[in-house]
Amino acid sequence: MMPFIHSCTIFLGVLTVNAFTGTYGVNYGRIADNIPSPQSVVTLLKAAKIKNTRIYDADHSVLTALKGSSIEIIVGLGNEFLKDISVAEDRALDWIKENVEPFLPGTRIRGIAVGNEILGGTDMELWEALLPAAKNVYSALEKLGLHKTVEVSSPHSEAVFANSFPPSACIFREDVSPFMKPLLQFFSQIDSPFYINAYPFLAYKNDPEHIDINYALFQKNAGIHDAKTNLHYDNMFDAQVDAAYAALEKAGFEKTQVIVSETGWASRGDDNEAGANEKNARTYNYNLRKRLNKKKGTPYKPKVPVRAYVFALFNENLKPGPTSERNFGLFKADGSISYDIGFTGLVSSASSLLPFKVVASCAVSLLLIFTL
Repeated sequence: MMPFIHSCTIFLGVLTVNAFTGTYGVNYGRIADNIPSPQSVVTLLKAAKIKNTRIYDADHSVLTALKGSSIEIIVGLGNEFLKDISVAEDRALDWIKENVEPFLPGTRIRGIAVGNEILGGTDMELWEALLPAAKNVYSALEKLGLHKTVEVSSPHSEAVFANSFPPSACIFREDVSPFMKPLLQFFSQIDSPFYINAYPFLAYKNDPEHIDINYALFQKNAGIHDAKTNLHYDNMFDAQVDAAYAALEKAGFEKTQVIVSETGWASRGDDNEAGANEKNARTYNYNLRKRLNKKKGTPYKPKVPVRAYVFALFNENLKPGPTSERNFGLFKADGSISYDIGFTGLVSSASSLLPFKVVASCAVSLLLIFTL
């Protein structure tokens, strides 16, 4: 699996570009041949009052469709470009001149995610290319006068951690640390947050016998107690965020903010994918949205509101891997909701057989059950 109104904010005493409006965002994955056009997706996002989105590339049709929408977007610099861009700043400059600068300021590009889940992966050449690529991207933005409005970041998977339970025990893997610490040092200098892909679904799927499903779904449960911090956790999502804070603190970056770049729950899965069903997906995403709407922090960082991008906007029918990979969408390919968490789709369940464009034009007037 796999950072928007422009403003600056004072965070822990540091002037920081604010690349996230509010607390809720959605990943707009497009590995599919049946999802709506980018123009219709913008209509959907506006109808749902979703203000933040991430894409995994810098697709020009998406960036053009978002022009004037006020939706803030992080674009992705794909893993396949990292080695080339790590070699020279001019290559990063060329990429930004082609994929970012022409769309500003009409399209609110607020961040560039350099690579996705690199550290902890299997390609050591990418590990080595990540930091120089990120530095070259930032230098290019600086040269173009965009470094104060476009954030540079890189999302990580939980594979960068040696352990994460209890949260206070979390540390970076021994082999990852020599690459992670210099990256964190650079991001600290340019005031970028730490982005982590946090999935209680994956944790539960891998160990359903020892993890309480209610703990994973924000439902009533006994929770866990972290003896070192004397903190109680009643849901796994908060525990995963605080585990990231613990690892950052041990690495010497206690002032770095954690933002969840991906989280979600599959509505379908294979027989060996425990918990992958529509009921659990609705419960997780409904409760997550309620939790983020409260703009609260975690037990360890109660004054820092948690921000997260949900994975994903649509089911993606061409994604490889197990069935779950193709069933994380909040919306179906025709624009109707996958299940009810308070959004109204562009197509109602009763009219889901109608052509998408017939109903798309009236979507802006649709209401939410609750707003963020």
